[in-house]
Order: sequence, then C-alpha cells, then structure tokens
Amino acid sequence: MQLLDGKKVSDDIKNEITAEVQKMKEKGEKVPHLAAVIVGNDGASLTYVGSKVKACERVGFESTLIKMPSTTSETELLKKIQQLNEDDTIDGFIVQLPLPDQIDTQKVLMAIDPKKDVDGFHPENFGKMALDMSTFIPATPFGILELLERYGVETKGKHTVVIGRSHIVGRPMSILMGRKGFPGNSTVTLTHSYTKNIAQITTQADIIITALGVPNYLKAEMVKDDAVVIDVGITRVNDDSEKGYRITGDVDFEFVSKKASFITPVPGGVGPMTIAMLLKNTLLAREQKLLKD
Repeated sequence: MQLLDGKKVSDDIKNEITAEVQKMKEKGEKVPHLAAVIVGNDGASLTYVGSKVKACERVGFESTLIKMPSTTSETELLKKIQQLNEDDTIDGFIVQLPLPDQIDTQKVLMAIDPKKDVDGFHPENFGKMALDMSTFIPATPFGILELLERYGVETKGKHTVVIGRSHIVGRPMSILMGRKGFPGNSTVTLTHSYTKNIAQITTQADIIITALGVPNYLKAEMVKDDAVVIDVGITRVNDDSEKGYRITGDVDFEFVSKKASFITPVPGGVGPMTIAMLLKNTLLAREQKLLKD
C-alpha cells in the first residue's frame, strides 16, 4: 500500500508556483491576486478561508479577504461580486460556501465573471470542462487528478466508482475520469443515495472516489484487493481528546488501507491539494490575463 500524500504534493506545487511568481517579479510583472468573500461566521469556513490567505502569502500572491455579516442581503453580495468582476487588480476570486439561507447560491455563482472564477463553479467553466476544453477545473477534482498523475496511478481502462454526486466533487470527478487522456480513459459509475446494492458496485471498482461526508462509510468488505481509494470526506467526530474532536474521512482507513494499492489519508490527503490547486487556478488566471494584455 502506498499513501497518496497530499501534504507533500501540495508543498511541491506551492514551491513550483513560488518559482513562477519569482519569475514574474523579476520581469517586473504584477503578481497574481486572489480575493475571497466570506458571508457570516461559520467556524469551518473561517478556518478554511484563513488557510487560503496564508497559502497566498507563502507563494508570494497578493490576497484580499472580504468579510460580510451573516445578515448580508443577496443584493449586497451581488453588488460586491460586480465590484470584484470590474476590479482589474484582482485576477481571481472565490465566494466561500455555504451561504446564509437568504442568498441564492446559484444566482451568486452565475454572477461571477467566468474568467475570474478560480473555483471553477460557473456553468460556463463547468460546461467547458465537460467538453474537454481548456478552463478552470474545480479545485478538489483538480487536486485528485494531480495526485493520480504525480503518483503514476494507472487510470486507462480501469473501472472508477464515484460515491456522491455533488457539483463540487462527485459530478465533475465522474466527467474527468471518463475524459480522454491521463488521468482519465476509465469507465465510470456514479453512485449516490438512491443507488441500490452499492457494495456490489464498489467491490468491482479499480478506483473508488468517495465524497459523501459520512464517517467510515467505506468498509474493507466493500473494496477489492489492490483498489485505489481516494477519500474526499472530512467530518468532525467528537472524541475525548484535548480538541474534543478528530477529523475523519469517508473511508474506514485502518482496515481499507490493508487492501488498497494506493489510498489518501484524512487529514493530509485531498484537503491540502484543494488549496494548492486553487492557487494554481489563480496563477492560470493571471497568465491568461497577461496573454490578452
């Protein structure tokens, strides 16, 4: 069994991005600038956005954090997005999800300029991804592809089973694993809460990508020997430790790892890759802007 070490690979990617930013500085070019909008005080979101800002500092990007109260109206948020769309100093920006109930998430994602949509959630970018066109790939699926590529995990002709059909992970993953090229060219089964006899399907899988958010859902008996297991799940489970909780994935790691050929740990697997690929998308946004200027 080999660990797919997202922490190590994300550090490698950040070092590569730092070198690119250094070259930009030496040429006297403006460095990439990422902005993040957060509405409300959701603890997990604040932590996540904070780590994105830190990552920007680490690679030499400029970053702007825009905090808005949980009482923000949809109109106010859309106005802020319009300002960011028109601000030429900002190359890419994200709106941290989830948003408060009074705001229509789809309307907000639609309002973001696709050229600055470094999360890859805008329908235009999603459509381009589905058609194998050059675009921003959502950061978590992009990170998974990068892990598979850097570890040389064979995907061609393999049976990939994706558990979960969210627009952020499951659905884009199912499209990307079936595309032409590497990683890709696999036969994909997309499963979800209405899938019957899911264990029958997962035991036939060469590659399992699970993004359910159900702790320890994938058991050893659901996985065949030498399968590749990618765990996107991150759930806080209360325990007796000093912190009072531990981070747990969708995979029963202790037992599944004994059967897998490659497996991602939680934490330290897909999570760090997500932030690294957000930075990579921001670098791409800056480079595309330079080409146009």
